[in-house]
Amino acid sequence: MEYHMVLQKSVVVLVCVYLIWKIIRYIWSFRDLEKEPVVVLVTGAAGQIGYALVPMIARGAMLGPDQPVILHMLDIEPAAESLKGVKMELIDAAFPLLKGIVATSDPVEACKGVNIAVMVGGFPRKEGMERKDVMSKNVAIYKAQASALEQHSAPNCKVLVVANPANTNALILKEFAPSIPEKNVTCLTRLDHNRALGQISEKLFVHVGEVKNVIIWGNHSSTQYPDVNHATVSTCDGDKPVREVVADDKWLNKEFITTVQQRGAAIIKARKLSSALSAASSACDHIRDWVLGTPKGTWVSMGVYSDGSYGIQSGLIYSFPVTCEKGEWSIVQGLKIDEFSRGKMDATAKELIEEKELAYSCLS
Repeated sequence: MEYHMVLQKSVVVLVCVYLIWKIIRYIWSFRDLEKEPVVVLVTGAAGQIGYALVPMIARGAMLGPDQPVILHMLDIEPAAESLKGVKMELIDAAFPLLKGIVATSDPVEACKGVNIAVMVGGFPRKEGMERKDVMSKNVAIYKAQASALEQHSAPNCKVLVVANPANTNALILKEFAPSIPEKNVTCLTRLDHNRALGQISEKLFVHVGEVKNVIIWGNHSSTQYPDVNHATVSTCDGDKPVREVVADDKWLNKEFITTVQQRGAAIIKARKLSSALSAASSACDHIRDWVLGTPKGTWVSMGVYSDGSYGIQSGLIYSFPVTCEKGEWSIVQGLKIDEFSRGKMDATAKELIEEKELAYSCLS
């Protein structure tokens, strides 16, 4: 009798172990299921920034190391051969996450099924050109590309405008793509945000990862306001306010601000070319945090549609501090704004209002 009881219990144990093993194998099998590819559009893909950006996307720097992508690359017809060369190099690099490549000069083909659009292409200001001339060129470009996105992109397409004037180009794109939610149209000020982090880390001789919560307010231009009043730096005694640790208000209120505002010009002077690597990396940072979320207790700077927060006129694309969760951004509320900051924030808002009026005059 005892023997049969032991045998019965042994069989039950073996059956349980087998079932648990089957369940574990079943759950583990989901790890091997590949995600659906995300279609990412890069305009101006044959240019400097585009050339730096597309391999970053293909390697997973934008959407994560387990997210397959299909790259759609758009550039103007005169750049078609160069774009073909970029496609060849992407093929030669054999990126495991890269599941397809479209290289074209046709906006309709480029925008089909796009989930994320990174608008790098634009008309740069050349010597002797008036602001209105350059604005008129970019209004025409963004009007055409907005129409293509409006008609052919995937539902809930997220848009990042990089080409300058980035804030106003984003505004024009939103005007001609009314079905794309206003919260899905943004512009790049993460480059300025990262520059500000870099300057503080250099000043304090700490790793850039130890500094957080700087803010870029306003326009991606020389009127932007890099603000450290709410920024912190990690120390052996915990997080401390950047202003307290730097202990040099004169530097923070003058040289630091000017350095960040003029960093792009300084790079052009040094390289004889505009920022490409840092702009591409910042575009990846912007999209990654937007899609995957910002770390708890940390905000980033994004050019987003103003809802009137902090007294900024509604309807401008203005850089605010934001947190991101589940693919949505939210403006950080309740930050104290001193008189110095108020003046800087209003000055950059004034420039954006003037740019908006200029852009709309080009439309008419």
